[in-house]
Amino acid sequence: MDGASTLSKSLLDAAGALSTAEISDALDYLKLPGSALGIGLQAGEPRIFGQAFTVAFVPVDTATPGTVGDYLDDIPEGAVAVLDNSGRVDCTVWGGIMSQIAAHRGIAGTVINGVCRDTEEAQKANYPLYARGRFMRTGKDRVQVSTVGAVVSLGDVRVKPRDYIVADADGVVVIPAARAAEVFERAIRTREVEGKILEAALAGASLGEARRQFGYHTLQRTGH
Repeated sequence: MDGASTLSKSLLDAAGALSTAEISDALDYLKLPGSALGIGLQAGEPRIFGQAFTVAFVPVDTATPGTVGDYLDDIPEGAVAVLDNSGRVDCTVWGGIMSQIAAHRGIAGTVINGVCRDTEEAQKANYPLYARGRFMRTGKDRVQVSTVGAVVSLGDVRVKPRDYIVADADGVVVIPAARAAEVFERAIRTREVEGKILEAALAGASLGEARRQFGYHTLQRTGH
């Protein structure tokens, strides 16, 4: 049991509406890493929520070159393709054909520690595509898949298979599957309290008063 399958449908439904900012605050509170610096939206719907399907790449072995994209056939519907190309920006590991197929198969989105290309095709398919940037040069004969289903990284954030990936206009966060329930529950509480603060302030209370009343300064504090 990886911890992910124990989450209730009601919790997952509520978590699916959370922003990366709310989740980042929860991760900070619980002293967990998870905010993937430098990876942002490149094309498509600015929202991803799903569990990671991980792929790592290495420089090509000219003696026995491998494939770049055949793993796509193994990604289940609703999963997130998390591709670790060691942050390389000189060649891509994701292009237009893959975006269109992934969109057709119901894959939740792609997050790349590296760059992507053919973003116009991803945009037309409204396929969520996050990366360090865009660059047109192919990864074919430059990189190859080294592992599928192993631990990878998005910069300084480790990602295990089935960890939760959430992305929006502000970026990408990674939630360890084993800690997902407490992270989501904390983030939901943050959202509820901030809603009460906003409601009170709009009703005439000062922002300082509203924050004190609902304990705003304890929401983002690490520790318990």
